[in-house]
Amino acid sequence: MATLKDIAARAGVSLATVSRVLNDDVSLSVTTETRDRVMTIAKEMNYQGVRRKATVRKSKTLRVGLVYWYSEEQELEDPYYLSVRLGVERACVDRSINLVKLYKNQDTFRIRNDAALDGIIAVGKFSIEDLDEFKKWADKLVLVDFTPTDEVDSVVVDFRKAMIDVLRHLIELGHERIGYIGGHEYVHGDELIKDEREVTFYEYLSLYHTFYPEFIWTGKFTAEDGYAMMKEALKLDKGPSAFIMGSDTMAIGAMRALHEKGVRVPEQVSIVGFNDIEMSRYLQPSLTTIQVHTEYMGEAAIDLLLEQINLKRSIPKKVVLPTSLLVRESSGPYTG
Repeated sequence: MATLKDIAARAGVSLATVSRVLNDDVSLSVTTETRDRVMTIAKEMNYQGVRRKATVRKSKTLRVGLVYWYSEEQELEDPYYLSVRLGVERACVDRSINLVKLYKNQDTFRIRNDAALDGIIAVGKFSIEDLDEFKKWADKLVLVDFTPTDEVDSVVVDFRKAMIDVLRHLIELGHERIGYIGGHEYVHGDELIKDEREVTFYEYLSLYHTFYPEFIWTGKFTAEDGYAMMKEALKLDKGPSAFIMGSDTMAIGAMRALHEKGVRVPEQVSIVGFNDIEMSRYLQPSLTTIQVHTEYMGEAAIDLLLEQINLKRSIPKKVVLPTSLLVRESSGPYTG
């Protein structure tokens, strides 16, 4: 009777590769040629169960619940979450996964009792109580953009490294007075979520540069608040010569406020955004920003969910995605 070890030796691959190929592990990164070779050898050696397993896997259409944290109106104000959500949806389409979309109703999430789900992907910020509710619908769960607990799979962005990259960029340009205009987010309306960018801004400047506590403004991640908070910042007699914005959307509002006051960017004030939305490259001047690879967040979330379902993985896994600093025209040397 053929064994997995026999198939691996004949195919010239590892035992783990054979096991994952025969179990239709879609997260396995091997060529189509390797997959076909392993399947062919398994059939030639009459490995028991290979046809049955392949049939079961191919006939099973997964149903995944996609939970939205933002409303459609909020997504239009801050397209970051829209981009993340679309990345999840594209990944599901690519893998022929059926989506059941779940929207927040007041402070609760609703789902039909007959909507059996194989797993849940939740995009946004959620409380422990929310996670307990999700687990009633499906025991396989992946969070995107938030990690309130180490007991659940998650996909997050390395915002700490991103903020350090931006600060180093501005410090190298000679800026001493650096400000931050960001936003605060909440779960259940009043539970404040720590923003890693704001925390890193404070810690890094306190340790390695000069920190001005009066140079932090927070509101919502909208163009309106970016505009309003920049107007407040401009009231200072000797304010920042460079601003880091919590989102590109906020940066757009801030640049309008600067334009209205006749403050030139970057000659008098440098601006750096976050997220690299489509519009940022077409601003005048074009916006220096942190590129967040939202398209991969959805792909990584689906891969984690499939690992739980197909490989029966029970140990939680956290995927941290890197960012890229895109230097454009809105950041320049300090001129005094």
